[in-house]
Amino acid sequence: MTETTDTEIDEESSGKEIETPTIAVTGAAGYIGSRVIVEFQEAYPEWELIAIDNQYRGQVDSIGDVDIEHVDVRNRDRLEDALAGADVVCHLAAISGVDDCDKNPDLAYEVNVTGTNNVAWFCRKTGAALAFPFSMAVLGDPEEFPITADQPRDPLNWYGRTKLLGERSIEAFADGAFPAHLFLKSNLYGEHVVDGTEVGKPTVINFFVNRAIAGETLTVYEPGTQARNFVHVKDVARAYVRSAERLLEQFASGETGTETYEIASDEDMSVVEVAGIVREAVLEECEIEPEIELVENPRAGETMVDEFEVEISQTKQRLNWVPKNRIRLSIHESI
Repeated sequence: MTETTDTEIDEESSGKEIETPTIAVTGAAGYIGSRVIVEFQEAYPEWELIAIDNQYRGQVDSIGDVDIEHVDVRNRDRLEDALAGADVVCHLAAISGVDDCDKNPDLAYEVNVTGTNNVAWFCRKTGAALAFPFSMAVLGDPEEFPITADQPRDPLNWYGRTKLLGERSIEAFADGAFPAHLFLKSNLYGEHVVDGTEVGKPTVINFFVNRAIAGETLTVYEPGTQARNFVHVKDVARAYVRSAERLLEQFASGETGTETYEIASDEDMSVVEVAGIVREAVLEECEIEPEIELVENPRAGETMVDEFEVEISQTKQRLNWVPKNRIRLSIHESI
């Protein structure tokens, strides 16, 4: 974990005690953002919540008593009006994933880079704290294990490059102005329910589970031995609550600058191994035994390492966060 602190900030944003915090979430209608809102509602029902999303990949319109305002992070004036009064911003609005960014490179740049700059500029002007995920994709093919946030950046694809630009801009904006947490986040899995609506995303494990239940072949990109670290969406959402708690403390003490945390689990395995776990679970639960087929990998810029252990001890210690969900049990529960 890396950390920088700078106390040269305006008096208005220094050492401010907040009686009832206001938390803003961008991308609040999406896979992670909607769960983040739920976790805040359950942990701190008295806190004020601001939820915004442009509904590009939105899956819900409201969460409990919180309506999601239609705002695009690329529109700086509308964004700043919507975020007004926020003490902490959880910036989750993004064009996420390698495929989506490759298909929509201009949009990915506008949202992931320009939109992130707009959010960070708001925080610099107001002193609001910021939490931002920048993805394992910034590392490319790691050369040392376990992986830590201090390792060199060498993204292999446009998604990783846009997230790296977001990371760097927040480091520059936060210096001397506001506290920020940067999340080196591993591969997500799992679905969750928001007010009766099942919210999901076709991540690797989710994709395999849905195909297996339908009796379809589980297609694994060659060579299949490429490893990933997997963390449940609910665990990731809880990390934002822990982050907000710490950011509010830093806000009150006048700290600024960035801290970087690894948000991952201790479950890292090959893609073909994951497919095997899904096949076994579906056979047990549904008496369906799907085939597993290796297919040509269409992605030129994909991490191909055969191990993916991530060091999360500092995250556990400083954010008081530990992943709770396990892959095998989660897969069985989702079938």
